[in-house]
Amino acid sequence: MFDAGDHMKFGFPLAFTATVLSWAILEYGDQMNAVNQLETARGSLKWITDYLINAHASDNVLYIQVGDPDLDHKCWDRPEAMTAKRPLTQVNTSTPGTEVAAETAAAMASASLVFKTVDSTYSSTLLKHAEQLFTFADKYRASYSLSIPEVQTYYNSTGYGDELLWAASWLYHATGDQSHLEYVVQNGNKYANFGSPSWFCWDNKLAGTQVLLSRLSFFGANDLSSSIKSGLQSYRKTAEAVMCGLFPKSPTATTSRTDSGLIWVSEWNSLQHPVASAFLATIYSDYMLTSRTAKISCSGQTYRPSDLRKFAQSQADYVLGDNPIKMSYLVGYGDNYPQHVHHRGASIPVNAKTGCTDGFKWLNSTDPNPNVATGALVGGPFLNETYIDSRNNSMQTEPSTYNSALIVGLLSGLVTTSSVVQSFT
Repeated sequence: MFDAGDHMKFGFPLAFTATVLSWAILEYGDQMNAVNQLETARGSLKWITDYLINAHASDNVLYIQVGDPDLDHKCWDRPEAMTAKRPLTQVNTSTPGTEVAAETAAAMASASLVFKTVDSTYSSTLLKHAEQLFTFADKYRASYSLSIPEVQTYYNSTGYGDELLWAASWLYHATGDQSHLEYVVQNGNKYANFGSPSWFCWDNKLAGTQVLLSRLSFFGANDLSSSIKSGLQSYRKTAEAVMCGLFPKSPTATTSRTDSGLIWVSEWNSLQHPVASAFLATIYSDYMLTSRTAKISCSGQTYRPSDLRKFAQSQADYVLGDNPIKMSYLVGYGDNYPQHVHHRGASIPVNAKTGCTDGFKWLNSTDPNPNVATGALVGGPFLNETYIDSRNNSMQTEPSTYNSALIVGLLSGLVTTSSVVQSFT
């Protein structure tokens, strides 16, 4: 899949897209099924994992990028008629990239669980790739941003420790092999940033890892050693700290919000963080409900699962149009959604003949997009809750694969309040 509005394939955020979509299917597949979307979700996931299997050319070689961003951004053309050169970028033992290899391992491991009952051969293939990639990521530790400095412009990584913990957590769920849990416990003090809440996003998987591992302490994996159980408690406590930061009136509430209550962390693609936070809050509330955990305590104030769900719903409602400008940021939903999405395929008429550069008239056109990028979640509002619907304003109007995966997870979790499965297997 192309990453966003242009024609680049970036493996790091694409793998994260697959991991999030897998997680959504594993937690909320029944709810997707109830609205006839489970097959579609699996199909979208397989589209990515088929590509990732091909990109993993041998044990220690992973292709992580297709296209050159400098060349690509000099064109504005239809994806079907693209002619630009497509150079490939790889990580290997001499130019390692721990975070992208580990995230791809997480994607493969989580997807192996999704396909386990549907296509066991494919599931086994995914798991084999996941284990090879995790070994590669762990053995040749180096940031891909340092090995390949060119990636810093678009998807710069701030560190690989979170991806190693995230991948090991998924590998435990996929295999039941306790050595993966020993890994997250032994490496927790080094990488997990215990006690410090963080924002879940394509670059930082810590909050996701903390919520995913808290699953095990909620649903009592009885065969675990006491040292593993106590190590997992540190993850769960930090997951609780993440949740406590999200409640608007909690003593430890984050101040990173708009006046109307949307979590707001970054000017570029501002919706990624509120949607990701709401997705995690929905999952955590369902873990609490399923395990009959009545409340969590935030510096002396108590909150219930319904409070987490209320927060998650407030973020979803904002995205879908309950905001000061009454704009639905989900393209195709509601009466008022972005008409000038920064997306080549959406902006160029189907019958237009464009070369590399003559298509820029469609980028610069003030007419609405001729094709609707249904289901795209655009970047979103500024801190002052304004939104400039212009195709050239990629900071606000560009969608991305991972935004779509996160909104799928959030909306699937909000379809109905229900208990989650106690084990993915």
